[in-house]
Amino acid sequence: MEIHHESLVVLARSWGLFYLIAMAAGVLVYALWPGNRDRFQRAKTSILDTGDRPVPVETAEPSSLDRERR
Repeated sequence: MEIHHESLVVLARSWGLFYLIAMAAGVLVYALWPGNRDRFQRAKTSILDTGDRPVPVETAEPSSLDRERR
């Protein structure tokens, strides 16, 4: 049996499409799995921790641009 380039291209395209669909379905199932809800909720709110606030303007050091303007 002789394998031609065109048949390899067709095989790669169709199996590549199935692979892409299977990976997308796997990611979707992982993201929507009920057991992962707490993990994603923590990730959603972790950037809003109370200890991670900007420095108040009164105590902030002047930037180099402010020094040049004076």
